[in-house]
Amino acid sequence: MPLALYLPLLLPLTAFPVARLAGDHLHPRTATRLLTVVSVVLSVCSTLCLALLVVVGTAQLPGNPLPDGWSDTEVRDAIPHVSLFGILAIPTFLAILIAVAVTHRRDRVEHRLALNAVAGAPAGGELTVLPDPMPYAYALRGPPDRIVVSTGMLLPLDDEERRALIAHERAHLRGRHHLALAATRLAACAHPLLRPIHTTVAYTVERWADEDAAEALGDRRTIARAVGKAALAAKGRPPFAAPAFAAPGPVPRRVAALLGPPPPTAWPTPRSRAGVAALVAATGTTVSVLASLNAAVALVLLLIAATPL
Repeated sequence: MPLALYLPLLLPLTAFPVARLAGDHLHPRTATRLLTVVSVVLSVCSTLCLALLVVVGTAQLPGNPLPDGWSDTEVRDAIPHVSLFGILAIPTFLAILIAVAVTHRRDRVEHRLALNAVAGAPAGGELTVLPDPMPYAYALRGPPDRIVVSTGMLLPLDDEERRALIAHERAHLRGRHHLALAATRLAACAHPLLRPIHTTVAYTVERWADEDAAEALGDRRTIARAVGKAALAAKGRPPFAAPAFAAPGPVPRRVAALLGPPPPTAWPTPRSRAGVAALVAATGTTVSVLASLNAAVALVLLLIAATPL
């Protein structure tokens, strides 16, 4: 149980190389889905093991409401350094709960503000144009789902580039990219080492939408030109946290990718860099799940045995 309990807390160390390889060498749709699943599973497993440490650490505190047998020598000996890590786990777990709650509340507030911003706009299908000189465009989940664009964003774009913008935002809505962003954002709150995955997913959802828009229009260069012009016009993040055409970030990478050939959709071979990333992600996730389940079952059985009848 000692290794099984601490291992899921350390496996998110693989997040940086996995995120980098997946973001660079996998199709953005595949990378988004793979990294989202890996991030959520690793965060759940690490949080479960941290919660188990909290239980054992709380049992060491004087005057705690837990059964006296949970602080016996047999329980302490089963988990190395439990006197230190068990106590440290308590404030760490509370900090994680607060961070997740604050992030979730902030997302809900921003979504409500975004809905209020379009509440007075005339209903004209999925596209909502706001009379605002500040340039921005973003996908707003509903119901009903909407594509929100300011007049300041439409002004520097020609007709083809406007169609590219709309196709890009429509891809965000169709792919439900806000779910991947929210899931990886909360996972990063649960374990800071998973932040590289959220950063990469924020990029891959934009690339995914770029590729879907290029396929819909049949013109990759128009999408690339529209991305570059929109990014120059926006000069910052959109007013609300939503998948956005002119989102800040590695715009040159997006443009360069669009000017090149479409990314391969086939699953990579195990010897390729993308295959290595997928293999490491699958292995780390599987080991984390098995270790956390093993630790949970072993600790529960140990505490049951230590509970006075």
